[in-house]
Amino acid sequence: MGVDIELFERLADLSTRFQPEGRTLMLGRHSFRVEDQIKHKFDQILRKKGLDLTHTELLQEDGYCETLMQKLGFGDMETMDFSDYEGATILHDLNRPVAAELEEQFDLIFDGGTIEHVFNVPMALETVFRMLKPGGRFISANGFNGWPAHGIYQFNPELVWTFWGRNCGCTVHDCRGIHKRPRGGDYHIEFKDPAETGKRLRLKGKIPKGRMYLYYEIEKTSGSAMKDLVLQSDYETKWHSHKNAGATRLDDEMAPK
Repeated sequence: MGVDIELFERLADLSTRFQPEGRTLMLGRHSFRVEDQIKHKFDQILRKKGLDLTHTELLQEDGYCETLMQKLGFGDMETMDFSDYEGATILHDLNRPVAAELEEQFDLIFDGGTIEHVFNVPMALETVFRMLKPGGRFISANGFNGWPAHGIYQFNPELVWTFWGRNCGCTVHDCRGIHKRPRGGDYHIEFKDPAETGKRLRLKGKIPKGRMYLYYEIEKTSGSAMKDLVLQSDYETKWHSHKNAGATRLDDEMAPK
């Protein structure tokens, strides 16, 4: 995928809240193009966020988005991909473990629609976790609804809260669905942690037709650590509260060894 107006708005907002100091990484090399009929909307977003920029300053001749990311304050982003066909600076298969020299190297990792094309999603997410420095952030926008045959998977907010929140102990700063409209739109739906209620999110009738992204921002903290077992929140609540629940809690079984 590339950076469209919906994702552009989120990145512009993030730039007002977070400025990485060290290395930054993009999973895949994403494009950034501005359609003439909506170019004024990009400038409106920049003004709204208090950014002294115009959309023309963010474009680069080859159509990719490194200039955009640099101008927004995210540094000179390196790119990781399976192949160098788009000029990636780091070649790596996200289906496989990352090399030790890349662990805890990046203050920001951006995925604008790459992990949905990776078969081994658990390994890809673990790789991102390992590459982040404590204090670093991971920004993701992948298909949530309405993307049949686009990638191998579409993702649910349960993944964000279960894996990043409870399993890894990361801080979830944002988790939302964003409706992708042909000329840009403002339909967002915020996804709360299902573990707060012990019930699954009830989204029937709340999701508009068409394509939606699952967008989220997480922060790896100094206390973040991956557990051995990932459990869906509502089942975990039921198992813990059931009268037959054993003396040994699942939390203890999942603790890092």
